[in-house]
Amino acid sequence: MSTKKIALITGANRGIGFETAKQLGEKGVAVIVAARKLNAAEETAAQLTAQGIEAYGVQLDVTNADERTAVAAYIQDKFGKLDILVNNAGVGPKEDDLFVKKTAATTADEFEYIFNTNLFSIVYLTNELLPLLKKSEAGRIVNLSSILGSLTLHATEGSPIADFKRLSYAASKTALNVFTVLLADELKGTNIKVNSAHPGWVQTELGSVEHAPMTVPDGAKTSVELALIGEDGPNGRFIHLGEELPW
Repeated sequence: MSTKKIALITGANRGIGFETAKQLGEKGVAVIVAARKLNAAEETAAQLTAQGIEAYGVQLDVTNADERTAVAAYIQDKFGKLDILVNNAGVGPKEDDLFVKKTAATTADEFEYIFNTNLFSIVYLTNELLPLLKKSEAGRIVNLSSILGSLTLHATEGSPIADFKRLSYAASKTALNVFTVLLADELKGTNIKVNSAHPGWVQTELGSVEHAPMTVPDGAKTSVELALIGEDGPNGRFIHLGEELPW
């Protein structure tokens, strides 16, 4: 069994996922970078290895049950445990973007596409990996959420997210936050802590490179901090850069 902390980061071949893997690797964590295509994962791992980081690439389409099982088997065989799971992979609407308001007209296809990746696959992958996380001295699960999942802020006139009303995406992140709260409760008495991270409005393909104010390195900081929290750190909370956000 490795003496290093072992982290799996989903959707790690670009954006916040890549930067999260990089920052964790720079702190001495061995990182397993997952991507939907094996060549993308391996190229990402090679890029990190060239920077002196211990990195491994694995194919993982989080919506694929066989690939979720295969990744769990790979981690068991190679490391015997998992210390950190960063559920970073996520999607936005296919047809347009998050800036387009859509509530009652949301289609079944859009709901299914977004919830399958942003909620269901995260629940299933986490469950698959829980036996490995329970072998860690300090297991950490970080669910990459969004402030757009905050019911309190959506209901508050003039809030920072007042104009972002995309039901499918917002509801998927609200539901992910429920998963965080309930899983943290379910794992009480174990060494595992579970938190939701809001990265901020970050210059990514999903967040909009043109409009977003935060850089990708800053956007990864919350996930990295929550992945490395100590015994006295938050559990079952919604965090952005050390500050708690309203549900």
